[in-house]
Amino acid sequence: MSGFLAGLLVAVLPLLAAGFWLGRRTARPESLGGLGTPVEHATFETLHTASLAAPPLRAGLTEETARRSARRLRDLLGTDALCLTDTTDVLAWDGVGAHHRTEIMERLAGALESGRGEAFRLRCDTADCPVRWAVVAPLTVDERVHGALVACAPRESAVLVRAAGEVARWVSVQLELADLDQSRTRLIEAEIRALRAQISPHFIFNSLAVIASFVRTDPERARELLLEFADFIRYSFRRRGDFTTLADELHAIDHYLALVRARFGDRLSVTLQIAPEVLPVALPFLCLQPLVENAVKHGLEGKADKCHITITAQDAGAEALVAIEDDGAGMDPEVLRRILAGGPSPSGGIGLSNVDDRLRQVYGDDHGLVVETAAGAGMKITVRLPKYQPGVHSGGRIAGE
Repeated sequence: MSGFLAGLLVAVLPLLAAGFWLGRRTARPESLGGLGTPVEHATFETLHTASLAAPPLRAGLTEETARRSARRLRDLLGTDALCLTDTTDVLAWDGVGAHHRTEIMERLAGALESGRGEAFRLRCDTADCPVRWAVVAPLTVDERVHGALVACAPRESAVLVRAAGEVARWVSVQLELADLDQSRTRLIEAEIRALRAQISPHFIFNSLAVIASFVRTDPERARELLLEFADFIRYSFRRRGDFTTLADELHAIDHYLALVRARFGDRLSVTLQIAPEVLPVALPFLCLQPLVENAVKHGLEGKADKCHITITAQDAGAEALVAIEDDGAGMDPEVLRRILAGGPSPSGGIGLSNVDDRLRQVYGDDHGLVVETAAGAGMKITVRLPKYQPGVHSGGRIAGE
């Protein structure tokens, strides 16, 4: 990530340099309104305009996003016209001279193929058309050309060639961020599907078997468990968003534990200590349930006596601390490290590594799972959830979408 941020700065700083040049050419002292020198005014205007152009581009390069950003990009360059293209057509044209669209697409083939910018004179029979020169700057993501930014002006200008190139680099960074957001969305959705697939075979079968065992002996109990089962499955296979609230996740865990207790009876006891103020905190969907399932599985394995699980959620200032602890068989720390690194789990599950990966993707590497365990010493898993994270809200998509 540090290399990516460095690349972002490389793209932004030349953009400011281009803004300085345009500001020195166009800013008038009487229009500054107390903002300072012309260069300071140009800096402010460049950053403000760039901030307005960025959000549409973060959704990728489409006709709609190109149309919404083209005016801002033309303002950055101060040209008579500007267009954004993909590899086959003009997506948006802002300014005069739109009759040059076909000619520009015909001339773009070389630049799109080579990935190098170029400038050329426009053919025009319209006497009052002010644009006579076009500067092409390709838009690339991962060394693949997605389209081009084309700035049109009355005359040839070496400074415009450089400025257009720098603005195109900045646009490419926004498209790269959009591509990363989309990739992360696909990855998280795939991981949630994997968790759902894990839920299906063993938990559903065991739950239905327990419910069936009560049908004749205690029909009312069977009915209650069936409702618990339906609520848990409805939550686990819901379609809305990649995030939920701590309250909703704990509610689903309560349904899950009701079914587990029906199966194991008094062999399993659970203590919950939840601070009410952290219940609205948003977190990745199906993030805690696999950890509780892990505690149940490893807490009861290899033990003939009872297992106790403690679930706590505490307010820790800017974060909510959630801990899930069992007094079961524990695990060799070396085996645990291999599981979190994506290696095979002795039980065949994917829950721990899946949750650890998703937490790191959403919050950063400092927010992976913290696991305390040893063979025969039980296990405690702690999750740190930032209360406020850009793009993270219950029922929403992932950050940046």
